Amino acid sequence: MAAPPCIGSDSAGEVLSHYLHDQAGVFLRALAVTGQPDDDSETTLPLRRSARRIAAALHTYAPLTDPGWAEPFRTELGWLATTLSREHQHAARLARLLSALHRLASEEDSPHSYDRLAPPPPGPQPVRARGNETTPGSGPLAVGAARAGALLDRQLRLVRTRAHSAALQAMGSSRFHAVADAVAVLVSDVPLSAAAAAPAAHTLPALTEQAHARLTDAVGALPLARAAHPYTADALRAALGAEDAAERQDAPWHRVRSLLRTSRYACEIHPYDDVDAEPAGRLSAAARTLEQHREAAEASAAVASAARTPRIAPATAYALGVLHTDQRQEVEAARFAFARLWQRPASGA
Repeated sequence: MAAPPCIGSDSAGEVLSHYLHDQAGVFLRALAVTGQPDDDSETTLPLRRSARRIAAALHTYAPLTDPGWAEPFRTELGWLATTLSREHQHAARLARLLSALHRLASEEDSPHSYDRLAPPPPGPQPVRARGNETTPGSGPLAVGAARAGALLDRQLRLVRTRAHSAALQAMGSSRFHAVADAVAVLVSDVPLSAAAAAPAAHTLPALTEQAHARLTDAVGALPLARAAHPYTADALRAALGAEDAAERQDAPWHRVRSLLRTSRYACEIHPYDDVDAEPAGRLSAAARTLEQHREAAEASAAVASAARTPRIAPATAYALGVLHTDQRQEVEAARFAFARLWQRPASGA
């Protein structure tokens, strides 16, 4: 992340323009390297990052830009970033779930699977009867895990392929070329409003604090006091309720993740002046935690969708159930980590 620009006596429009010029340059350089997305969806990462930063700046500092230009442009940047990110998300989700299945199946026969860090008990280890001998990963979970892994691989590879095709189609569309042309113009010209002529030292802090206030209000609506206690099982119970209960419970956390990212990007243009505001490093740590929350929540939703496949074997359904529980526990762990991090005094960050 580039250091925030030195404001000095510059106008708010000059500071914002400088930031947007830089991000537009990053976008165009990434576009020249990327061309079209290939099998490695990470090649579009700089493109997606710069698109999100430009869109976030136009949102946070909207009073400084021409609304007739900024609003449609921001919408198109959001479409582009979302379209290009789907393939990577599906690939990461599949890798995450297959790795979790392998871990769970390998732990199944361990008498200490409830505590992977616990040492073996002292003294001689029990010897199994010959008729009950098993090798690690050969229990009932492992049998279903192989089939569950194959089912998830088939379903998520299909959606990943569709996302790849959608990205290829998007980058060859006139809509994408219109966005790229608009970004190219942004390198040299930012349509500003009359308010942008005001001194940056007077205008930018208020807009930055508004972004942080929206984040603080959203965090205040979260059940942080409850989430700060380990093993509440709230995330798991929600997933066992109505079909959309988990989604409704996860939604406020996803909103905070989005606002947190916007607040972090605002710090790149103008850092908070308020001594009580969250330091940038703490915001970054919180953002990583909520990104883990999103990944676990979406992975559990993919498992739940696979479990609704008609006529799957009982062993497969059992393995999917264990995997779903594991991912919902990861959701709960991320909430616990975020609550501890956010409620920690700023001086200890």
